[in-house]
Amino acid sequence: MKILIPVDSKDLDSAKLTNISAEVDWLCMEIVEAKVVSKKIYSSSNEALEEWVDAVVVCGDFEPVMEFIESQVMVLVAHTQRELDDIVEAFLFKELMELGF
Repeated sequence: MKILIPVDSKDLDSAKLTNISAEVDWLCMEIVEAKVVSKKIYSSSNEALEEWVDAVVVCGDFEPVMEFIESQVMVLVAHTQRELDDIVEAFLFKELMELGF
């Protein structure tokens, strides 16, 4: 599975989930058998969507996610998680909520 996360920094040691904005970086993580096997930073969501992404994780219900919905990417909401490790754990344990309309 590949998940896409808007992050506040290119430094993966300190990066955290952030609101979607024009200046956000995008982290694409590939998860295989409950382990993160690769991480790649993109400067735009369009660039990240050039490869297949299973889900995007956002930090709130009112984020601009229409481009992901149009690309048939599942949108998950991390209401309380901000640290990348916490997001991965919540994803694996299916604790992230699917965006509802």
